[in-house]
Amino acid sequence: MDRFTGMAVFVKAVELGSFRAAGDALQMSSQFVGKHVQALEQHLGVRLLHRTTRRQSLTDFGRAYVERARLILAELEQAEQLAAEARSVPSGRLRINAPVSFGIHSLAPLLPAYMKAHPQVEVELTTSNRAVDLVDEGYDAVFRVGVLQDSGLIARALAPYRLVACASPGYLQAHPQPLSTPWDLQQHECLGFAHTELRTHWSFDGPEGRVVVPVHSRLVADHGEPLVHAALAGLGIILQPLDAVQHALHGGQLVPVLQGYAVPSRPLHLVYAPDRRVTPKLRSFIDFALEHFAPP
Repeated sequence: MDRFTGMAVFVKAVELGSFRAAGDALQMSSQFVGKHVQALEQHLGVRLLHRTTRRQSLTDFGRAYVERARLILAELEQAEQLAAEARSVPSGRLRINAPVSFGIHSLAPLLPAYMKAHPQVEVELTTSNRAVDLVDEGYDAVFRVGVLQDSGLIARALAPYRLVACASPGYLQAHPQPLSTPWDLQQHECLGFAHTELRTHWSFDGPEGRVVVPVHSRLVADHGEPLVHAALAGLGIILQPLDAVQHALHGGQLVPVLQGYAVPSRPLHLVYAPDRRVTPKLRSFIDFALEHFAPP
């Protein structure tokens, strides 16, 4: 007889207290319940139950075995549920949050492809540079840039988020001060990002290792887009995500500075709650994010 079936019949007989009650619940005869239990005992080579004509009781081994059997059957049920979910069609509302620049320039252009592939999923995307509370605010998944705090959430690593220092040709022409090392930034106008250390300190990796330079900003903004517009207007140097300035770099409206130094990339993760059963809509989005933003 099937071992898992025998295990399930034994657990049911223990829970309901008799072979007759287990048979009624499982839609089989009490004699067939007894055969399953006997076959399990023969397989194990150990008696599980003390049985008389009036009552049954667990042996010491049977008491320990039934607890382990419950855990095994629960895991088996969850494994089968995973297969059922994999076969089901993703549907329903999917709430996603992302940092503003990443959401606008990296994620938003790809969302139409995801939605065409999963027409029964409704996506609600919000962008914010604050750290939203995934559980309390009801998000299914959140993209986060930077070092993660230990929150108990599941985090899937994505490709690092690249930053670049750049300025307009007009700014560089109007400000001919030297700009060959990061320390020269202290003689220039730097445009600050309010939500991270980029407000006051910029970091670079060069021949001498990591360099952290204090910067002063006449203009500070909590979104990258106002800083990009200010840089295009010649107001100063920005240190912003590559995806936010890539178009302007290709068009020559902005040019990289300090090209002998690399700007450290920032970790990027997709974060979601550690539920034991991931819904089909969330699983489809996790797969989508890993496909398009996979680490190198």
